[in-house]
Amino acid sequence: MSAVPQFIRSNPKLAFFSLLAVAASGFGQTFFIAIFGGAIRDEFQLSNSWYGASYSGATLLSAFVLLGAGTLVDRWPLKRVAALGVLLLCAGCLVIGLAHSVWMLLPGFFLLRFAGQGFMTHMGMTTAGRYFTSNRGKVIALAALGFPIAEALLPTSGSLLVAHSGWRSVWLLSAGVLLLVVLPALIWLAGSAGEKSEQPAKESSSQANDFTRAQVLRDRGFYCLLPAALMTPFVVTAVLFHQGAIADARGWSLQVLAGAFGAYAAGHLLALLFAGGLVDRFGAQRSLPVALMPMVGALLLLAVCRQPWVPYLYLALIGVAQAGTGTAGSALWPERYGSTHLGAIRSISQATMVFSTAASPLLMGALLDRGWEVTGIALLLAGIVVGAILLTLATATSNKQVGHYDRGER
Repeated sequence: MSAVPQFIRSNPKLAFFSLLAVAASGFGQTFFIAIFGGAIRDEFQLSNSWYGASYSGATLLSAFVLLGAGTLVDRWPLKRVAALGVLLLCAGCLVIGLAHSVWMLLPGFFLLRFAGQGFMTHMGMTTAGRYFTSNRGKVIALAALGFPIAEALLPTSGSLLVAHSGWRSVWLLSAGVLLLVVLPALIWLAGSAGEKSEQPAKESSSQANDFTRAQVLRDRGFYCLLPAALMTPFVVTAVLFHQGAIADARGWSLQVLAGAFGAYAAGHLLALLFAGGLVDRFGAQRSLPVALMPMVGALLLLAVCRQPWVPYLYLALIGVAQAGTGTAGSALWPERYGSTHLGAIRSISQATMVFSTAASPLLMGALLDRGWEVTGIALLLAGIVVGAILLTLATATSNKQVGHYDRGER
């Protein structure tokens, strides 16, 4: 075990379960699905608006379903939860790959978005938050490495395979990888976690203070903290989705933009190496407003500067903020509310995140269509982020301080 890092030595299998679950979610993430957009539209003679509307509708529906399905992580053994998530994601790949009618795209997109972006990510992050305490931040940062790993591997390899053997074969191959590689690995890594035979050993007096989802929804502090936890995906999705329009307005070439995305990935990856340690040392709620500061700096830089070097720096800062807030935001809920009902609690923030990422490109697009300049939009977004920071700073840092209200019956 000497080769195993100290911070995961208590349960390395569950730490790598979290990493693999998050990486496997990439099959249902936009960065992978997007490479098939042109081929699917050509195959079924779809307009951009119809294709976009069907994808957005499936994404929003997946958020609603996740509110209920997210509680399964609390109630089922981890093996069964993993099997459900992988099989649904595999089914989504098969439905898309075998689709011979435009209407088959709708259930296919729903399965991909629910099982991939939603359930697999939720399962991985909940596992990292539940089974680790003293090194929770580091383990969550390790799990979050699954995102850049998937971003590096899936779009590039998928694009090469599309050019070689067609887009349908890539989806069928993806289903095979999920079924034959990912599923057995996750089941082995899950071990006996979450099984009933484990429950007596896991019971402790601290669980009496763990919040249920109903109690969390009655905590005013939750609504003050939620904007900060959602701010990075909200802003990142809006800015990256409309990056072409921003580049046109600023006079930046596509070559500059391509290099700047490398800086974004580097900032994200490097910051993940430090984010977990900072969260473990200072606490998730104290770290969250600090982690949002690079986002404010990035948006102010975008607002006031037009030089060709700006995309490199502002996207690198956004990558740093994404790593920090992703780690702190995932550690925030078990730190504040305990881990007994963590799946149910995280399903709220995960579903709300999906809603925010569906809404932010539409809102920014509407502002651009109304004639707003990039400067005004960037300043508006920076102001929203600052507001989220102030709300976090004004909120008590312990669930013992969340306010005097009736916590009700369990």
